[in-house]
Amino acid sequence: MASTSAEVFARGGEVDDAVIDALVDAPASELFGELIEPLSDAFEPRFVDVYVSIFSRVLERLGAGSASALAARFGHLSAVATFEPRRVVVLSRVTLGADIAITSTLLRAAVDRWPSAEILFAGPRKNYELFANDERIGLLEAPFQRMGSLRERVAAGMALQVDRDDTLVIDPDSRISQLGLLPLADTSRILFFPSRSVGGPDDSLVALTRAFALSALGVSASPWIAPPTPEWVPSADVAVSFGVGENAAKRIGDEFEIDVVQGLLDRRLKVLLDSGAPGTAEAERAARIEASCRGPLLIWQGSFAPFAAAIGRSRMYVGYDSAGQHVAAACGVPRVTVMAGHPNARFAARWRPDGAGASEIVYEAGRVWEAVERVHREGG
Repeated sequence: MASTSAEVFARGGEVDDAVIDALVDAPASELFGELIEPLSDAFEPRFVDVYVSIFSRVLERLGAGSASALAARFGHLSAVATFEPRRVVVLSRVTLGADIAITSTLLRAAVDRWPSAEILFAGPRKNYELFANDERIGLLEAPFQRMGSLRERVAAGMALQVDRDDTLVIDPDSRISQLGLLPLADTSRILFFPSRSVGGPDDSLVALTRAFALSALGVSASPWIAPPTPEWVPSADVAVSFGVGENAAKRIGDEFEIDVVQGLLDRRLKVLLDSGAPGTAEAERAARIEASCRGPLLIWQGSFAPFAAAIGRSRMYVGYDSAGQHVAAACGVPRVTVMAGHPNARFAARWRPDGAGASEIVYEAGRVWEAVERVHREGG
């Protein structure tokens, strides 16, 4: 697969059928990890054309339509709402962090622009839970499996029932639509946010999404969350998450994570550590941290949405580049983000936790305590 991906990059997407067949047959984790995600994470407009050229042919093999029709359709996607819908479906970006940084803004913009319309979040239920306490937002469940096969991912998108005359689909460059390529509805009823091809080198996706909402829908909107807030959700001085969303390159290592938690505890701060889903590598790491540290350490063992509520109640957030940082930014909680393993400077700028409250981004493990002290002082 590595040699196939290298050929795609070297030839700018102009490859023969044998390469396309190899991509279709490759494990989905390799296809996305070695080709699709590098094309997306570069945030380079020229790579959008490469993606369309390659993936339209891949999707043709999977029965989504002819490659030429899919590519032509992508070229007609609009960044302007052209009619007044009675139903608005906002596609999930699938990852929790992206749904906070990007999708939540478009949900809020849709609610404000069309107060009488039915507004639906289309995506996994666990992502919807971040917004479930807003009675204006309903769920159109799309059980998209990030670790599923390519055929399963494509089928999940095609199964969505969104092609109706009264429905506007807002697509924030979603994996559900395979970044806009799947023909989920007529292009006249799709509003597409081209997140990979807009903005300068220093723009965050939060800022770009806000600008898109203003230009496309004429409303100002920002990231937000409305998760369940049961009384039993603990409060802490510092919420910590070392989750990396199956991307091990974002981690620094066990010793660093233990040192961070123990250092916070040594500063007489009450720490709430997210353990991730039971049975995962993150849960095992959290158990090792708990066994190694001394002090008032609480372990969160539950779904992410209530943990997000706990982040919102905390005085500070510390973690890797993942969903927790975007929760903190949306809630105005002071935060320290450890940005490790990012592929390029533009990626780091795009995904920074852009919002109210003091924010420090650390690129070297040795700088974390300077950042924590600054944020602690500024956050009071």
